[in-house]
Amino acid sequence: MANSLRKQITHVIFDMDGLLLDTEKFYTEVQEKILARYNKTFDWSLKAKMMGRKAIESARIFVEESGISDSLSAEQFLVEREEMLQELFPTSELMPGADRLLRHLHAKEVPIALATGHGELFALMHHVVLGDDPEVKQGKPSPDVFLAAAKRFEGGAADPSNVLVFEDAPSGVLAAKNAGMSVVMVPDPRLDNSFHDTADLVLNSLMDFNPSEWGLPPF
Repeated sequence: MANSLRKQITHVIFDMDGLLLDTEKFYTEVQEKILARYNKTFDWSLKAKMMGRKAIESARIFVEESGISDSLSAEQFLVEREEMLQELFPTSELMPGADRLLRHLHAKEVPIALATGHGELFALMHHVVLGDDPEVKQGKPSPDVFLAAAKRFEGGAADPSNVLVFEDAPSGVLAAKNAGMSVVMVPDPRLDNSFHDTADLVLNSLMDFNPSEWGLPPF
């Protein structure tokens, strides 16, 4: 997309898991362990279907598609996964470039928010919208979580056409586009690249993001 066509960005919304925090590997690890008990393997096509959805929706996909729903319900799977994740999450690290970009936008007073399924909060954020927020009727790829986040900026709602979203999951990219926002995708390199066409820009890492291309203050 030529720079002249890019919309003037005033507000930025970040996804968290797999984009700011390197947590996706924990989900994979835990889900592989659970399936191994049933002599099944966890593959990337299943992961892609689960990514970015509300927890219960992705849990249903997990138990049904892997053929273990007779042995383990979606609800039981979530309880077990959560216990295993809680042990791993404290060891998670920021993704490359995340710290630099967040601190830069914060220092330049660009309003930033977080739209995520999880409760770990970033002190630099103006606000956080979680997946279980009452305004979020449907999970991604529905636009609810991003529209709710755009409404709550200090000084009034941000116009979706001035909002830039950062996402790693295909369903999150679709959710942002459905909300009428611009979206930068930083996908896991193992993810099928058929999802790349929908995003306005695809990067290997947040390190590669150039704020000035979007009318944001340069590094």
